[in-house]
Amino acid sequence: MAAVPSEVSHMQLNGASELMDLLHIDVEADVTEDRPGREDALCSRNVSRKQRNWERQLAAKKSRRKEEKQRKKLNREQESGASADSPQFTKRVLKAITKERLAEAQSTGLKVCVDLSMTDCMSDKEISRLAGQLRRLYGSNKKAARPFHVFLTELREDSRLYRECIRKNDGFLNYTMDITEESCLDLFPTETVVYLSPDAEEVLETVDADKVYVLGGLVDESIQKKLSFCRARDLSVCTARLPIDEHMVKKDNAKNFHSKILAVNQVFDILLTFCDTGSWTEALRAWFPRGKGYVVAPDDS
Repeated sequence: MAAVPSEVSHMQLNGASELMDLLHIDVEADVTEDRPGREDALCSRNVSRKQRNWERQLAAKKSRRKEEKQRKKLNREQESGASADSPQFTKRVLKAITKERLAEAQSTGLKVCVDLSMTDCMSDKEISRLAGQLRRLYGSNKKAARPFHVFLTELREDSRLYRECIRKNDGFLNYTMDITEESCLDLFPTETVVYLSPDAEEVLETVDADKVYVLGGLVDESIQKKLSFCRARDLSVCTARLPIDEHMVKKDNAKNFHSKILAVNQVFDILLTFCDTGSWTEALRAWFPRGKGYVVAPDDS
């Protein structure tokens, strides 16, 4: 094969080098020409994102202002006796109102304790029923115009009732109430405590804001006598009973059944209604179960 002259090779190399230089310049020119467009697009996207963020913040502020107006309006209507279930208020507003009232009750509400020291003698079925009663009690307190400051005393975290409350009652650990392993006497002076028991001799005629009212947290299907009364006596505190005999009479029924033993949530509802209306008659008529064989006395106004 004939040799390629060195001069030809040198010319070819120079030509290739010049071609690569031209291509490099063109690429750089293209890149330079494209960069301002990309910068403009990036700037446009940043502006759009800031605009969207600003619009979202503005919408959120408007929503908060609207909810605050609704909340104040609802408070005014409830103070004047209007219904709390007015449909124009959102669930979020009603939830905020409820949370606000329960928080206020923690400092100003009537103090009501549920004594849960007697659960060891209860069956699993009774424990489950008591957990349901505590859920209904809390539901009543949430709906109340003037809720109570509720304490669940002597509720141990390793107890069957504690585990059942968590299992059965959604959001139990977030209930706005005081849950403690201490007893009511660890929290309050003895002279301020009034233990409510159907076996007490003293009648509860009125409710004193300076007192602490204790309800026996007990479900007893075997109907053991005077358990809550004996518990109060062990604590050496005053006892009182609801004025059932003073405002109600026995009613004839097929089973000839009459009982004054109420669930803890039923006693709680009676207290709530009495504090709201000042009338034992209204409270007992509204919440005393008909199946217990008692009705409000006909001449009781």
